[in-house]
Amino acid sequence: MTLSPDRQGPDGERLRRWRLVLGGGAADGTGHALSGTDAAMDGALTALYDRRKGEGDAGRDRSAGLGGSAPSVARWLGDIRTYFPSSVVQVMQRDAIDRLGLATLLLEPEMLEAVEADVHLVGTLLSLNKAMPETTKETARAVVRKVVDDLERRLATRTRATLTGALDRSARISRPRHRDIDWDRTIRANLRNYLPEHRTVVPERLVGHGRAAQSVKKEVVLCVDQSGSMAASVVHASVFGAVLASMRALATRLVVFDTAVVDLTDRLDDPVDVLFGTQLGGGTDINRALAYCQSRITRPADTVLVLISDLYEGGIRDEMLKRVAAMKASGVQFVSLLALSDEGAPAYDREHAAALAALGVPAFACTPDLFPEIMAAALEKRPLPVPEP
Repeated sequence: MTLSPDRQGPDGERLRRWRLVLGGGAADGTGHALSGTDAAMDGALTALYDRRKGEGDAGRDRSAGLGGSAPSVARWLGDIRTYFPSSVVQVMQRDAIDRLGLATLLLEPEMLEAVEADVHLVGTLLSLNKAMPETTKETARAVVRKVVDDLERRLATRTRATLTGALDRSARISRPRHRDIDWDRTIRANLRNYLPEHRTVVPERLVGHGRAAQSVKKEVVLCVDQSGSMAASVVHASVFGAVLASMRALATRLVVFDTAVVDLTDRLDDPVDVLFGTQLGGGTDINRALAYCQSRITRPADTVLVLISDLYEGGIRDEMLKRVAAMKASGVQFVSLLALSDEGAPAYDREHAAALAALGVPAFACTPDLFPEIMAAALEKRPLPVPEP
C-alpha cells in the first residue's frame, strides 16, 4: 500500500509516523528513510516487536534483536529510557518480559538497575523471588521499595483522611449523656427547629461527642488471592494494608492465599516485607482462606472483610458461599473486589460473582483511588459506591 499525497502531511511528519509504526521494508509503502534519533527509536522498536525470521516478506528480517545477551538487553533498556516517556518504557519492558522471555535476566543486579520500576515489574520480581540469588535480592528490594514508597506517597494521605472521617461518623452516639453531647453538631442537625420568637433551637436529635471514638476500634481483614494473575492487586493491597495498620482506630489483618493460607499481619509495618512474604502463582482455595479469616473475627458487627480475588475457586464452592452468607448474617461487612489495580476487571469467574451478588455482595474491580471510598462506606455500613461496569 502506498500512502496518497493527501494523507502524507505537508512536512512529511505523517510519513515519518507511519514509517515508525509500520517498521520499514518495501511493504510499508512510505518510502521514508529514518536517521538520527528516529533511526535509534526504530531500532529499539524493531528489536522488540518485529516478527521472527521467516514469517512474512522476503527481505524483511523481522527477528527480535535482543536475544539472551545481558549486555545487549542492558543497552536496549538504556535506549528506550532515552527515547521514550516513562509510561511507554514501562509498557515496552512488560512486553519484552512477556514476548522475549527476559524474566530470568532480571535475576541479575545490573539488569534491575537498568529497568524502569513499576507495579508490573514488582509483580514479576515477586514471582521470581524463590529463584532469586542472594546477590540480586538487595537490588530487588531497592526496586520494590521505590515503587512501594511512590504508591504510599500517592495513596496514604487521602486514605487516612477519608477513613478518619468515616470512623468519626460511625463512632457518634445518638443518645449521649449530657456531658457527651457534641453541641456544635447537635445545633447544626436541628437548625430546622429554630424558634425565632424564642431565639432558640429545639433539639429533636442529640449528637454524641467523639469521646467514644478513641476507644472504639473497627476490625479490617484483607484477604488477598496471590495467584499469578493478581500480582498488581497484591502490591496495592500490601501498601493499603500498611496504611490501614498505621491507623490507631483500626485493627488490620492481612491474609494472602493460594491453596495455602499465610497470615502476614505481623509484617504490616513494612509493605516490602509483606510483598517478599508472598508467593505469586499456584492454585486457589478461597474457602480455606475465608475459613481462616472467619476464625480470627472476634467482633463481627465491627468487622469489614475485603476479599480480593478473581473468584476462580479451586476449593469447595458451596462451602465458600455458605461461609460468606454466615459471616454476613453475623454482621460482617463483606466486600468482594475482583482486582485492586488500575487495569480494570480481569478475567474472573462470572458464576461465582453472580452467586455472591445474590447474597448481597457485589463483586467488582476497584482502582486504588476508589479504595478509600469503598472502605469508608463499608465502615459506616452504607451502600458501596460500586463503579459503573
